[in-house]
Amino acid sequence: MPSTDDTMEVDGALISSTTAGNSATHTQATSRPRAASVPATLREHTYLVGYVYSSKMMAHSCVHGHCEQPERISRIFDILKENHCLEKMKKLPIRRVLREEALLVHSQALWDKVLALHSLTEQDIADSEAYYNDLSLYVHPSTPYAAQLSAGGVIEAALSVARGEVKKSFAIVRPPGHHAEPDEHMGFCFFNNVSIAAKVVQLRTAVKRILILDWDVHHGNGTQRAFYDDPSVLYISLHRYEGGNFYPNGPFGSMTSCGEGPGLGYSVNIPWPEKGMGDADYILAFQKIVMPIALEFSPDLVIISAGFDAAEGDDLGECHVSPAGYAHMTHMLSSLAGGKLVVALEGGYCLDAIAASALAVTRIILGEMPPQLPPLTASEAATETIWQVAMEQSKYWKNVDPKSSETIEEVEPIAISLPELLKAHRQDYLFREHGMLEVPLMSQALIERFSAQVACTPDLMENDSLIVFAHEFGNLAVELDSVVTCNVRQEHSYLVDCSKSLLAWANAEGYAVLDVNVFPKPYAKSKVRSSTSTFGNSNDHAPLQLKHTEDYGGAVLVYLWDNYIQLTAARQLILVGHGPGCAAIMSLIQQRAASVMKTVQGVVQVVGLHNIPATPRDAPALRQWYFENSIVVVPTTHPIFHDSKALKKHGSIFRMDEEKPIKLIIKAMPGIQSFIKEKLSVTAGTDANSR
Repeated sequence: MPSTDDTMEVDGALISSTTAGNSATHTQATSRPRAASVPATLREHTYLVGYVYSSKMMAHSCVHGHCEQPERISRIFDILKENHCLEKMKKLPIRRVLREEALLVHSQALWDKVLALHSLTEQDIADSEAYYNDLSLYVHPSTPYAAQLSAGGVIEAALSVARGEVKKSFAIVRPPGHHAEPDEHMGFCFFNNVSIAAKVVQLRTAVKRILILDWDVHHGNGTQRAFYDDPSVLYISLHRYEGGNFYPNGPFGSMTSCGEGPGLGYSVNIPWPEKGMGDADYILAFQKIVMPIALEFSPDLVIISAGFDAAEGDDLGECHVSPAGYAHMTHMLSSLAGGKLVVALEGGYCLDAIAASALAVTRIILGEMPPQLPPLTASEAATETIWQVAMEQSKYWKNVDPKSSETIEEVEPIAISLPELLKAHRQDYLFREHGMLEVPLMSQALIERFSAQVACTPDLMENDSLIVFAHEFGNLAVELDSVVTCNVRQEHSYLVDCSKSLLAWANAEGYAVLDVNVFPKPYAKSKVRSSTSTFGNSNDHAPLQLKHTEDYGGAVLVYLWDNYIQLTAARQLILVGHGPGCAAIMSLIQQRAASVMKTVQGVVQVVGLHNIPATPRDAPALRQWYFENSIVVVPTTHPIFHDSKALKKHGSIFRMDEEKPIKLIIKAMPGIQSFIKEKLSVTAGTDANSR
């Protein structure tokens, strides 16, 4: 037998018949003189959590049987009672939704259409079966009453929280509501319970900003439609979508369906592309999308459209969310709105699954901690979807960071990033077209970061004139810093053009070239042990301690200086830095100041709009040497031209009408070549005179 709640309506509220029967006796007892054994003060128990329920909603039923069956709510009620949850919760009044409340969301035509079901005969039901099947509905003469009671129950659950009567509440109601649109009932839903409740709360209380989180496996098209242009209600839905081929079908549940007008950005869809999503997928979505947006929105009240058809065992949803997964999601949502939370039952069609899931959620709203989950890894489909949603929602929410949603660990063995592809193409070009050789690195740490990224012309060891070129070619984050789109083919073309002009000219002038790409390779997270790393050198120099990742470029240049450059025949050196490579050049100058000032004839820095590295204040001799032997190439819009003190730190400064570093060096190449040739010619003449 389905459970009953043994309640009756008295002035709009439900009270226990047992309590009513004993009220007179209780009044008599409390009017007598207090016995010595009775405490001086008897306080009524204060409930922090409430619930609404009535077995009368079970009258809405299908004569042929249906997955949206009456026992859905009785099984939840029974399991909460068996686990002593109800005794810790306040029984809240339940009533039918009023016409004027329903019309806050729905049309008069829909209201009349639903109420007219009361007069249906068995023959009417049989004759209209095909029509209602097309709407994914079944009807019964008791449907209007159950639907009104369901909507009214959610209203009372929400009002009790909004008014501070309880902190949290659970509306154990049916039929569900989130598919019901303003003008149409559909998808087992007649009135949109949650939408009506949100409107009533905004109308009758001080609560104005409401978050509706819909974790039902189906998209809540009706709820999203009700608030599509309303910035006071943030609607977030996690649902099985499959390209719009899963109910309720169509593009409205897509990630690009974000609201309109003043409500643009306040509809957030996380559309799963396939079945089978589980705890790891949902929790990752909460961590990357739901909670960052919710925290930025800062709601006054949270309402969960709590469908449990994504639960393990539900044949309609075919997903694998566990009771513990629902518990963790509820726990995260409980941290919002000062803990004001309403849970309203939506779908869920496996009786065992909805009972266990509802129990897990109830334990959380009663104050228990969520159970420990096993180690979790989100699926590739989920991580890709979450990243795409982050890209879309970052247009509207500052807290959403698409970069933090990128996870490539699962495909890392076969995945190559665009920067790595660009670097590899350029290195191949150097080896193939210019006969350059790879410079071997002896330190394992350097190999992991810079293997195949240091190349030299074959005459490195014999040539007395050497150009050291440090850059981060392939680092699209630098090249596209202020650009909306990326043409990878164009970027690769720039890299080849720049390399060709520099190397061809150096070869024609008889200079050796050491080419160093200081943009480190991605480093496996599992290998990172601390914020410091040690690059051991093969000579007697002490290992170099790195304090942050920006030192990697300087470290590899110092290594090359100690182990190669100092051992060559070169006595005329030019250091050329491009983009972030300038910082690496300056790091080398500072760490090997004495030998650099003795051997290097000129320093070239080609900077975009970033800061220009300078020599330290406490090294006056080095500062003077750098000032006399350096040029800096910057865009005309660089902020250094507004800082007279910064200008004094550098030698000649060339202004160019270009902001992208890769195009800047191409445009400045004639001036750079003239500077290098002049510096090396002067040195060569000085050496000849000394001989």
